[in-house]
Amino acid sequence: MDGDIETLKRIYISFNARDIGGVLASLAEDVAWANGMDGGHVHGHEAVRAYWTRQWSMISPHVEPLAFHRTADGAIVAEVRQSIRDLQGNPLQDQTHGLKDKMIGHVFRFRDGKVARFDIQDVA
Repeated sequence: MDGDIETLKRIYISFNARDIGGVLASLAEDVAWANGMDGGHVHGHEAVRAYWTRQWSMISPHVEPLAFHRTADGAIVAEVRQSIRDLQGNPLQDQTHGLKDKMIGHVFRFRDGKVARFDIQDVA
């Protein structure tokens, strides 16, 4: 699990630095990635790139993993503090998308050392 967690830590660092290429390097070509803004999933590198490019043109998200654990079915869940700001760094007000400041669970499934699926779950 340590190698997978190191991969996830690099993904978070790259995401927060807006380094799409750095994240994509750790994702399977056919990755299914949860769309936290609109629901559902986007599929593949180019769809993930387009999703984040659109997201980052509207908001400034920051995700901080606080803990990792493996589930019985082999997934890794990261407990994450998600902070969403406007492009000027101010707290959001009256947003129409599903993103907001909160604790969430990020669920990662690996295949051949790369993330093949990413889901979001509420943290109780």
